[in-house]
Amino acid sequence: MLTNLYNYRELLKSNVKKEIRGKYKGSFLGVLWSFINPLLQVLVYAIVFPYIMRVKTPNYLQYLITGIIPWTFFTTVLTQGMITVRMNAGILKKVYFPREILPISVALSGLVNFFISCIIILIFCLFGGIGISWHILLLPLVAFIQFVFSLGLILALSAINIYIKDTEYIVQFIINMIFYATPILYPTSLFPENFRWILYLNPMAGIIDLYRNIFIYHEFSGFQTLAYVGGVSLLFFAVGLLIFRKLEKGFAEEL
Repeated sequence: MLTNLYNYRELLKSNVKKEIRGKYKGSFLGVLWSFINPLLQVLVYAIVFPYIMRVKTPNYLQYLITGIIPWTFFTTVLTQGMITVRMNAGILKKVYFPREILPISVALSGLVNFFISCIIILIFCLFGGIGISWHILLLPLVAFIQFVFSLGLILALSAINIYIKDTEYIVQFIINMIFYATPILYPTSLFPENFRWILYLNPMAGIIDLYRNIFIYHEFSGFQTLAYVGGVSLLFFAVGLLIFRKLEKGFAEEL
């Protein structure tokens, strides 16, 4: 796969650029929506949860934004990635290139947008009095783990979606459920300690915790979490690539 990506690196590069530019093509604010969308979400949840749901967490605004922005990265690449093969059906039938370039381009463009959106987190931390520390150097490592995890999912789902057309609707429903099962809006301390491990079976829970350690708590004591989410991400990537390679042989007939 790495050899294919190197040989077709120009195609990969142009595809990533197309994904980044095409996302907000024709909109008046363009790439600013990368900042506005998560900010609007944070505004809503910052009003609802502390005052209506009585959730009390120190630096709750920063707590929210360090959960919302990584989650937006995850859901964006997942929803765009699983339809990318079908959306490029015309090109697939006419030109040969490694098919995995399509989902990889979506994941890479999402990673670029995520790093841009991290500027918002930094601004909130600086003006909220939390500041930044050397732990920010670990951000690319955690982001890469999330990238690998997301890529594994979209490799599998983009291939399955060619054969089972309802995949995107089922996945969207599951994403909505997992959002509330992930400690984004609330702290894990709301749950009894004996049952918290259930939340962390979801790799995104651990990944978001790692981001919060970097941005808010200025510590990196979660090496066990890092090892777990890293291992799970590699497993998902390997399985996703295997499924993609197995199913891509029939793409032309199904599209």
